Amino acid sequence: MRLTRRKFAQSALAASTLAALPAGFLSACSVSSNAARITASAALNGSPARQFDTSSEISFPKTFFWGTATAAYQIEGAWKDDGKGESIWDRFAHTPGKIKNGDTGDVACDSYRRWPEDIALVRAMNLNSYRFSISWPRIQPSGSGSTNSKGVDYYSRIVDVLLEARVRPFVTLYHWDLPQALEDAGGWPNRDTASRFADYVDLVARALGDRVSDWILLNEPTGFVDQGYLEGRHAPGHQSLFDFLRASHTVNMAQGAGFRAVKATHPSARVGTAFSMSACEPASNSEEDRLAAERAHAMTNLWFLEPALKGRYPAALAFLPETAMRIKAGDLDKMRAPLDFIGINLYYRIMASAPGAMERIANAQQWLFPVKMAGGQQGPKTGNGWEVWPQALYDVVMRITRDFNRPQIEITESGCAYDDGPDASGVIRDARRVEYHRQYLQAVGRAIGDGADVRGYHAWSLLDNFEWAEGLSQRFGLVYVDFKTQQRTIKNSGRWYAKVAAENRVPAITSAALPVPRPALAHRLHNPEASVGLAVRQAFSAEPDSPAKRVRSDRPL
Repeated sequence: MRLTRRKFAQSALAASTLAALPAGFLSACSVSSNAARITASAALNGSPARQFDTSSEISFPKTFFWGTATAAYQIEGAWKDDGKGESIWDRFAHTPGKIKNGDTGDVACDSYRRWPEDIALVRAMNLNSYRFSISWPRIQPSGSGSTNSKGVDYYSRIVDVLLEARVRPFVTLYHWDLPQALEDAGGWPNRDTASRFADYVDLVARALGDRVSDWILLNEPTGFVDQGYLEGRHAPGHQSLFDFLRASHTVNMAQGAGFRAVKATHPSARVGTAFSMSACEPASNSEEDRLAAERAHAMTNLWFLEPALKGRYPAALAFLPETAMRIKAGDLDKMRAPLDFIGINLYYRIMASAPGAMERIANAQQWLFPVKMAGGQQGPKTGNGWEVWPQALYDVVMRITRDFNRPQIEITESGCAYDDGPDASGVIRDARRVEYHRQYLQAVGRAIGDGADVRGYHAWSLLDNFEWAEGLSQRFGLVYVDFKTQQRTIKNSGRWYAKVAAENRVPAITSAALPVPRPALAHRLHNPEASVGLAVRQAFSAEPDSPAKRVRSDRPL
């Protein structure tokens, strides 16, 4: 999940790198070649003062998926147990000064041992979809070669228990934890990593594809390429424009290769990617800012989507630096992947403006990406300073719906950080989180009503967890985690979400006092293991290091 606003246009190091490009490189393509088309398609999103109307109750389709999302490195812990290899996040988090308060994911939420408890929480909240990721180095410790059987068995047991509990396993194949051995060989800027990714995907699809039908290839490629290779705030911590450009192309190649790897063994599987997206609005009505907003949209929302669906890079940059990106003949066809759904992770909107001529002269990188981006400032702020603006989710869903011929969409992440903790009675009264999800779900419901094909909503996150460079300092979970004892407590937002999922509707207003759960629901929230079937009960009774009994289920979710 993105934890900082992108600063692509402000990276001084990247600017100096661009300045060192060969003579004539900047003339490879002109801004004007795309300006007319971009300006023609630009549309203002209305008055900056508008607010999203959440005054009415909204019901959802009977087949709608209610879910939560997690990521392996953020919750599992057990960073070197049972044959798991080192990941770039293991290395990065163990490097002094990289993570707030010196936190690491070595233990995180200890979900590697406590996963039955976590699945029970999912079911206790009446959810029918659980998005989790597979740790690549837990499957292939060095990023290539044979599988680690203990890693495969771990995820296989999770899948079986989810199915027995009638919860859809929504599997993310890559959520940022590249095997360190592959990073040592060049990481994502190395073209060979795309082939390594395809091999890994093939192994997982063969192991789990008989039971998993819904796959996410990559989580937020824009995020891990930008933060990891350009800004350096995330693993592996590089600050290089060349690495950013080359990693972008390798990841697009990997997306196409990974899609074909899943389909080769399971043609009927649903395969997509979870893209980080933001509504990109012009800071003013000027033609220059409209163009800047379209460039921001192209880089933020389409940089990894258009290559898959259209076999081309969007008009995000003033020119496409094909040589620096190492684009070869035939690559554009290899990038193609007719994704079965588009995953959208959205947290905030972006206000875009055009840099002045002197700014572009002073900052060489702005010749490549002539946009200044800032977060919106009109809405209320979350605990980590992000603007709450549910209209942004509606706008993005509707734009993707219009521009890509009404594709299937999954809201794969949306959430907010607030530090509410237990009161004297042990209750976590996180009313702001309740209101956040109510408003963003209102936006989803209205988009569905206006023709968007949205199949599900996954709140980030199930648990308070390791939040990348912010360590354990930010809490996004519907479930509170005491990181000293690992005790889990469902927050009021989790109780509210359980009621919404059970009733398949979002109420129009937020009550100051949450409704008292129905007796059956209250029992499940207090005793999560009572809400699931045989497989979970067996897993609860099993020793942490011993495999729970495998249970298969062919029942529809």
